[in-house]
Amino acid sequence: MYYDNECETCDREFGSQQAAIQHMDALDHWGPRFGCDACDREFLTRRSAEQHMDDTGHWEPQFECETCDKRFHTQRSVEQHMDDTGHREPQFECEVCDRRFRSELSANQHMSALDHYKQYHCRDCAKSFRNENALRMHLNSSTHRGRTVACPFCKTALTSASGLSHHLESGSCPRAGNSNHRTIFQAISQRDCGGLITNKLLTYPDSGTQNIATGATWNGFNYECYLCHREFRNLQGLNQHLSSPAHSEKLYHCPNSDCTGQFVRLASLFNHLESESCNFVRFERVQKHVHDFITGRQKLIGFG
Repeated sequence: MYYDNECETCDREFGSQQAAIQHMDALDHWGPRFGCDACDREFLTRRSAEQHMDDTGHWEPQFECETCDKRFHTQRSVEQHMDDTGHREPQFECEVCDRRFRSELSANQHMSALDHYKQYHCRDCAKSFRNENALRMHLNSSTHRGRTVACPFCKTALTSASGLSHHLESGSCPRAGNSNHRTIFQAISQRDCGGLITNKLLTYPDSGTQNIATGATWNGFNYECYLCHREFRNLQGLNQHLSSPAHSEKLYHCPNSDCTGQFVRLASLFNHLESESCNFVRFERVQKHVHDFITGRQKLIGFG
């Protein structure tokens, strides 16, 4: 005998649809149902339900307004609704109270008016700072740390590793010969074979080359930098600009592989590490090793 009415769960077959339904009702053998998001129709497979909703546009709206209960079929629709009705959730929080604002300007105006900026206090000198970085810089300044980093050549007392690097790169050390940022880079890159902190260049920066502007840079109104087109009132200002790091090649990078920091000067790299902004090395470790690092007695990996 041929049966074409099967139980949706077990292997039993029945001579009529009514018998199959009675069996499934009695034993709760109904198969899983996939309902339409909009109408009452149900389907035996998820694929069938999705095909139905695709064909009829019966998908439930997935995109909610940030303020009201309305839902939309597309991100663009909900964005348009929130723009038209002002229903966007305020994104900018007061640092002290629970108020939220729709713009950073409004939040800052509120915090300024009520002095609601979160305060970062120095316990030793009772000073307050607007953010954690400002407090950290204060704690790492000569006020609290003194001048404990000595130049290995002239013994000048400096506050930090970045201060020592700037002292040497700027040519301020009277006993370091022709020391400048180019000769410092050349010495360090020769030791940094693995490129831990130095970028690989086709040639070393020429320590004897300097861009000097002449009267030919006058454009009828001001003296113009031919590289970035900034204008200066006099040649001295333009030449100071050309001798600054503004157009220098990035010679160094942060040793943290997860950080994309690139730096023109060693002092800038040390300042970045001292800030602990990428959590690669502690401020104290940088200060501890900088003396031997500069003189070549400390391996570069010692800062890791």
